[in-house]
Amino acid sequence: MAVHAPTATVGVLGSQSSLARAWSSIRRYPVVPIVIITTLAVFAIFAPLIAPHDPEQARSLDDRTLPPSWMDDESIFFLGTDHLGRDVFSRIVYGARISLLVSSTVLAAGLVIGTTVGLISGYFGGNTDELLMRLVDIKLSLPFILVALVVAIVFKPSLLLVVILLALFFWSSFARQVRAETLHLKTLDYVMAARVAGASNLRIMIKHILPGVFSTIIVIATLTIGTVILVESVLSYLGVGVPAPTPAWGAMVADGSQYLQSAWWIALFSGAAIFFTVLGFNFLGDWLRDNLDPRLRQLV
Repeated sequence: MAVHAPTATVGVLGSQSSLARAWSSIRRYPVVPIVIITTLAVFAIFAPLIAPHDPEQARSLDDRTLPPSWMDDESIFFLGTDHLGRDVFSRIVYGARISLLVSSTVLAAGLVIGTTVGLISGYFGGNTDELLMRLVDIKLSLPFILVALVVAIVFKPSLLLVVILLALFFWSSFARQVRAETLHLKTLDYVMAARVAGASNLRIMIKHILPGVFSTIIVIATLTIGTVILVESVLSYLGVGVPAPTPAWGAMVADGSQYLQSAWWIALFSGAAIFFTVLGFNFLGDWLRDNLDPRLRQLV
């Protein structure tokens, strides 16, 4: 027994050391968010190859609210079916396309608008800064959900309408942060030297100030994209988002909320898709913020 004890101890210590190294790698690198985001991207790009059934139509009305195949041997649907007999897994896969399409379009529009407003406001200051920042304050004072409901009553809900609404409301975070960074960067020596050398205001903003705020823009973008996906799901849940029968995760949660006792899988799995997607982008944003900010990098 005494002979084998050191060997067993070494084995246990080696196993603990391996676990410690694996946990350190997970904490040091964004392994979890990359896995989540990669899975989402694969679903969105290869949806026709991955989805086993038509996401918008049912094979038969007899397939309504069938449980997942791993709960019922007679079911052929991996995550079950909804109240109309449509495959839940196929709708989740295709719903990833809607989430990525809406979030990427809104993010691109918000990034361009917000960064432009922030650069102009911070660089020129004075009345220009006052006017643009008051516009930001007015935008922040508007209740987004209420505005979306009113617009949906006036206009017919559509994917384009959802993108326009979200784009008009998700640029202020870029504008405020870029403005704050610009106010600091425009006082630095290299910007002053460029101004003395005769560089135009446009050249200074694009060539000298914009690269300095780029890391901030990336962090805000990764933190915002999760919020955009969540808000789009809320709009779909309220019935003012992407119109049926196009699969949208929020609409799937709304449909499943009426069948929580008899067919809980409809709402649960679509809600889980929203949860993990938002969580993945938020974790990635936190990791980028910690590693791109020099003040926080020393603490990581």
